[in-house]
Amino acid sequence: MVTGASSGIGAAVTRRLAAGQRCELLLNGRDPARLTAVADASGGVALPADLATPEGCRDLAGRALDLTGRVDVLIAGAGVGWAGPFTEMPPDDIDRLLAVNLASALHLVRALLPAMVRRGNGHVVLVGSIAGACGVGGEAVYAATKAALGAFADSLRYEVRPLGVHVSVVLPGAVDTPFFARRGTPYGRSRPRPIPPERVAEAVYRAVVRHRAELFVPAWMRLPARLHGGAPALFRRLAARLA
Repeated sequence: MVTGASSGIGAAVTRRLAAGQRCELLLNGRDPARLTAVADASGGVALPADLATPEGCRDLAGRALDLTGRVDVLIAGAGVGWAGPFTEMPPDDIDRLLAVNLASALHLVRALLPAMVRRGNGHVVLVGSIAGACGVGGEAVYAATKAALGAFADSLRYEVRPLGVHVSVVLPGAVDTPFFARRGTPYGRSRPRPIPPERVAEAVYRAVVRHRAELFVPAWMRLPARLHGGAPALFRRLAARLA
């Protein structure tokens, strides 16, 4: 199952999986027309649903299990953004980002993980962001949701790895997708330059087939993340100069 599959990273992940694996693809997105087009091109099954509520997440998981009987791999890529000063962020947008970016992944994992554990096999891939590893000014809530996904992945991995289930997190930098247009604020930094979504899709594919726990895209993004963790004061001084 791939969530957020109607465009951007999710659509690229769908294309990569369709090209590289013999599998039945269950595709979720909010736009039925775009999702159907992606499903038709990849041979997948379109399962449109709004993941902004726990009920929507449970309904999606139930429909998937009714259709196929099992979900071996969950790739949680659904996400929305908002950019600007936190003091100006509408409360409804705070709730929307928390629901779609974070809570939907947790609810879907909760619905699908028990069967993976019983089978002793399965894989959860969470699409995070470098913003969650380092923080980004003007994207406080978005960064918070992605940081929480990373902590969830690390914690869950300790629980389920001995039971045969793998957990991966993929952390891209800026990606050239409609994400920025939809949040209403274009990408305005001169660096790092946005990368094509196919590079993120390749990382997701490697995470699944090689059971990689963590992948940064591009790989050099690991350096600022490690500097932030190992020398946070130095990182903040450097980040302030580059802002």
